[in-house]
Amino acid sequence: MNRTFLLALLILVSALTAVGKSRLEPQGTATRLIVDDKPFVIIGGETGNSMGSSADDVAEVMQIAVDHGYNTVLIPAYWELIEPAKGKFDFSSVDEVVRTAADRNLKVVFLWFGAWKNSMSCYAPYWFKSDTRTYPRARTRSDKPLEIASAFSKEVFDADASAFTALLRHIETTDTAGTVIMLQIENEIGMLEDARDHSPLAQAEYDKGVPADLISHLKKNKKSLHPSLLKKWQEAGMKNTGSWTDVFGDDIYTDEIFMAYNYGKYVERLAKIARGVFPEMPLYVNAAMNSRGRRPGEYPSAGPLVHLKDIWHAAAPTVDMLSPDLYDSGFVDWVGAYACPDNILFIPEIKAVPGNPAQLYYVVGEHNAIGMSPFAYNLRPATDIRQQQKANQLFASMVPLVSRHVGKGTMNGLYFDADSVTRVLMRDGLKITASHYFTLPWDPRATDGSVWPTVGGVIIKVAPMEYIIAGSGLVVTFEKPGAQSVVAGNLGEDGFLNSGAQRSEQSASKWSGKRIGLGSVEEVAVDGDGNLTRVRTFNGDETHQGRHVRIGVDDYKILHVKLYEYE
Repeated sequence: MNRTFLLALLILVSALTAVGKSRLEPQGTATRLIVDDKPFVIIGGETGNSMGSSADDVAEVMQIAVDHGYNTVLIPAYWELIEPAKGKFDFSSVDEVVRTAADRNLKVVFLWFGAWKNSMSCYAPYWFKSDTRTYPRARTRSDKPLEIASAFSKEVFDADASAFTALLRHIETTDTAGTVIMLQIENEIGMLEDARDHSPLAQAEYDKGVPADLISHLKKNKKSLHPSLLKKWQEAGMKNTGSWTDVFGDDIYTDEIFMAYNYGKYVERLAKIARGVFPEMPLYVNAAMNSRGRRPGEYPSAGPLVHLKDIWHAAAPTVDMLSPDLYDSGFVDWVGAYACPDNILFIPEIKAVPGNPAQLYYVVGEHNAIGMSPFAYNLRPATDIRQQQKANQLFASMVPLVSRHVGKGTMNGLYFDADSVTRVLMRDGLKITASHYFTLPWDPRATDGSVWPTVGGVIIKVAPMEYIIAGSGLVVTFEKPGAQSVVAGNLGEDGFLNSGAQRSEQSASKWSGKRIGLGSVEEVAVDGDGNLTRVRTFNGDETHQGRHVRIGVDDYKILHVKLYEYE
């Protein structure tokens, strides 16, 4: 064989196999993201909605991502730019994103802004939007047309799918560095102003009744159904056939179930197209939350919301993740709801705030999340970016270690703010009490009226009586359950009682049992294989004379703690 031809063939094969080197891999009770054959956590940011439409903006947001210590950028791919005239494609905006990210050693998650973005069809091309006869709109119960393409139109799907397929084929043949690691299909899909589409096409589908495959899925997965869905089905008599109101009752929440099933079916067809191009690349859909007491249609009805997870799983089994976009209060509760046994936790959008690193440490440590991405990070104040970088780079160094513990039950996340300052864990027969650093009164900001910052981290049991504690703003103590604890607030930084007036009388009963001591506390670094290297040793004042382990609110550290028993 001609050597030149052989070399060219090898280069081609290498280029083609470089693409799509990302996959999901089960481990223990959870799932890890693998990129370039190594465990990977998305320490990412999502750009503002229009940043991918300008080369100058792309260069700017990629550099700001580097400044944050991110490893991944989530950025839209816009149907209106990709197919400005029907059947004529322009991928220059996509190429600019991939090239600029690769130059900075960043990975990319493309968000397909196709037929829907935040429920609306605002990123569809002009030729699509202006031809409502060919590409019909959804309608409210009062027959009001909406700026929302109908999911029941074959022509809508064919146009959307054609552009989506062309995009994926282009990435497949041009992304030789494997920069693109994941795909979001549509964006916050859902109905507004009404719980479901009432257009003639939608009504015809609604009149067919509940599909047999949905009933079959519900029966098969009855034990894991979301409680609200199970209750709704039970209250209607748990029928196996019938109209939507026969099976689920007559209200707007039934309308939402119908719409969720059909949105899911639409997305499933796109997901199958993606699987045909990238057999292992993870796929997800994102949801705008049903918060603030809103009803379906007041929030984007029928999106991939947790109370509709079973409907989406039945309709779109090829989709790997239903992912929440979090902008409201109740962070711990929201992520706990989406980190269910039948859903992998990934947070593609969250409000950009100083406490984002604490949130990242928590969701990975507590819920084995594959990553998190603050939205519009490029607008973050410069004063906050340096701290973000420090925290993110430290977490990135921990990924080889953290990934060993995903799904093993040996890891927890810690998350504290002014309203939630302490958490107790039980491990090794020990009571482990973790608290916000400001529960110690030694920092003036703890008591001068300052807002307590959001802090957090991860605690990992690496061996019996041996732990890794990493993050910021933490105080951790170890004791035997039932042991008498000294209230830290009564002691100064030197470990001495602040004043005689604060003394507590010793119990007259004789002490029995063992106590827990800090054998060693070392700040460590983690190498690429997950091995620990000592940076410095903490003792004395830094451990309150052996009473606790702590990391200040302005620091991010990894501590290696070895415990011992004494009596």
